[in-house]
Amino acid sequence: MEHHEEVRVVMGKNRHAWILGKIAETDAINMISEIFVKFFMKGGREEGESPQGEGEFMPVGLDGSVILSFSLLSADPNDGIYDWELQKADKLFLAPIVEALAPIADISVESQVLYHTPKASISYWDDNLGSYIFSTKDLPFFVNSNEWHLDTSTAAAGRAKVLQFVVYVPSLNECPLLLRLPNGQTSMTNGFISPMWGGVVVWNSRCSGNSQPTQVSRKTISPEDMQKIFQVIVGQLRLLFGFKSEYFHGLEGGRLNILTSKRGFTEWELDVLFRRHACFNLLSCATTLESLSKLVQSLPRMIVTDEIGKQVEFSLEAAVSAQNNASLGVYDASAASSRKARVLAEDAFFHPSIMSISYSPIEHYLAIFMPFFAPVALLVLLAAGKELMRYIGGREQNMYHWLRSKTRYILPFRILRPHFRWHSY
Repeated sequence: MEHHEEVRVVMGKNRHAWILGKIAETDAINMISEIFVKFFMKGGREEGESPQGEGEFMPVGLDGSVILSFSLLSADPNDGIYDWELQKADKLFLAPIVEALAPIADISVESQVLYHTPKASISYWDDNLGSYIFSTKDLPFFVNSNEWHLDTSTAAAGRAKVLQFVVYVPSLNECPLLLRLPNGQTSMTNGFISPMWGGVVVWNSRCSGNSQPTQVSRKTISPEDMQKIFQVIVGQLRLLFGFKSEYFHGLEGGRLNILTSKRGFTEWELDVLFRRHACFNLLSCATTLESLSKLVQSLPRMIVTDEIGKQVEFSLEAAVSAQNNASLGVYDASAASSRKARVLAEDAFFHPSIMSISYSPIEHYLAIFMPFFAPVALLVLLAAGKELMRYIGGREQNMYHWLRSKTRYILPFRILRPHFRWHSY
């Protein structure tokens, strides 16, 4: 390969890639192997990189469900009452993602609009940028837990995982608001994520300086702005599930282009995601069933119901099906079966009959019923003591009468004691 000729590698949306340019056979083999390992096996992850959304950081609930909660927060509604058409955005941006991730999670979407929701920390004005700046080192103080009442879902009380996605509209006194990265540059997305929690996007509406509006008006986010916002949210969702929002690195000896998908994830990325989740679900299923076995053995008085036995049986069948599908390369079916196996194992472990026994030991019942039985037991013991003393006294008296009938000459001293007086002469 001549050095002045550039080789371009294109990663397709499906399970394919191609190399454009003149390249030697040995270089092509090395590049193909690098593509296969780095992307088709590792999902674009760099060596030694630990992604989010893997292992114990998998953003899926114990029941295999995820709730995507979208909140539009207006810091000061006196600047304008903002609203959005999330149903249209759901059909355009979220529905394809929900369909693509269906094998690993049962995803539902909910939304709300909140007002009077300022952030917890303040920003400062930058004359060079002509905007207010919020440093990323202060991001832990951005979310205002006292004013941002985000947990409104009724399903959040269960075992579902809730991912919060917040679109924050700053007040006119703090607009435009930009996020500054540690390298001194401003964020291109003007947003950030919090692992296992969700993400925040700062949306600056048409700022009109510090002039207060004379009349509060209703404003709806335009479709163009909604598209920009959800492009950032899709990137945040990719990060939460363990992928990069964008791929900037290239390959040795060539330039890399990666085609994006309308579903947010390409086919080869979904394959990697399905394999990761199938592996974690099967490991979690085995651990849960092992813990269930130890728990049952530690509780001899426990009666295992038929329902628990069926759940364990179906969980093992789903685990075997997941392994078989993974061996055949049907990764979506493998992920779905592994999710079913994990959910059934969790349901068996957290069965109400098991929880009532495991959290109610014998000492628990003694502590509850002792105040009721202690007074009764005391009266019973006193009565038993009296009866015992009367029984012992009765035996002595019976023995005395028996001895008297056998030996009429032997009488107790107290009976034969003479009654006379002494007289002096």
